[in-house]
Order: sequence, then C-alpha cells, then structure tokens
Amino acid sequence: MTESQRAVAAVSGSPVDADGFRQALAVHAAGVVIITAQTDGIPTGLTATSFSSVSLDPPLVSFYVDRSSTTWPAMRSADHFAVNVLASDQADLAVRFARKDVDRFAEPTRWRPGPLGAPLLKDVSAHLICLPHDTVDVGDHILVVGLVADARVHSPGRPLIYHQGRFGRFFAYP
Repeated sequence: MTESQRAVAAVSGSPVDADGFRQALAVHAAGVVIITAQTDGIPTGLTATSFSSVSLDPPLVSFYVDRSSTTWPAMRSADHFAVNVLASDQADLAVRFARKDVDRFAEPTRWRPGPLGAPLLKDVSAHLICLPHDTVDVGDHILVVGLVADARVHSPGRPLIYHQGRFGRFFAYP
C-alpha cells in the first residue's frame, strides 16, 4: 500500500476504489472544451472536461490530459494552443474530438487557423489562445497550464455541460 493509500485508509477505513471514485465525481457537472494546436502544419485536438481558470495575474488556465492519450504527444511540442469553449449545441464536436479513430478536422468540423496557427473551431462560445506555461505529472494524468495571450467571447449563450457520463445544457433560473 502506498503512503497516499494509507492516508486515505486512515480517514475512511479503506482505500477508495476506482468505481466509487468515478461515481462520486460523476455528480459534478463540468464544462466542455476542445483544446487544439498545430504542429508541423498538422492540426490536432482533444476534448477536455477538466478545464479551469488558475490565475488572473498572470492570466493562467489549465486542463488535464490522460498519460495514455495518443493525441497529447503531437500537441506537447506546439508553441501555443487554443481552448475552444463549446456551446450547448456542440456535443457532436465533443464526441468527435474524444474519438480515436476519426480525422477530427475533416467535414463536418468547421474551423479556421487562428492568428498564431492553432485551429479555432467555428460557432464556439469563446476562444482562448494560450502559450504553454507549465506541465506537471499528477497521478495518471498530466496537468497542462497555459498563459492566456488572447481571449474572445463570440456568443455568451449556454455552455455544453458534461454530467453523469452525458452531455447536457445549463438552464438559468430567473
């Protein structure tokens, strides 16, 4: 048993199992973004539900990537990346960029190169252009921190939400 597992066992009596951990986290709703980059002229991207703001001064954001990701190695060397904040009607894009067996940038994906070259997806709620700031190995994931160089809101409408293994929409109460 690792030191971390012993600490958890001291609190709860037994280590948290993976299924129980997933079930508990599934009740937490998360926003959905697609991280895009271009390396050697080839666009690449992945879906993330772990996106978060980190700091206002300097402006930093973060997301996590699974160490087993086959996309991250191509993105890691990019000199910048874009965060595409998805709108509530873009679940199809989230699914497309989460798949491994598809050309994510082929039709019907609509995109254009951003000011520094990273792909910007069309009709998203917002774009953030980021410079790599730091990466940290954390458990079975890699924490990626980006310095925000530009941020544009295109449509402040309703965000795409991921909750209990499904995509959904946010409805504001009056």
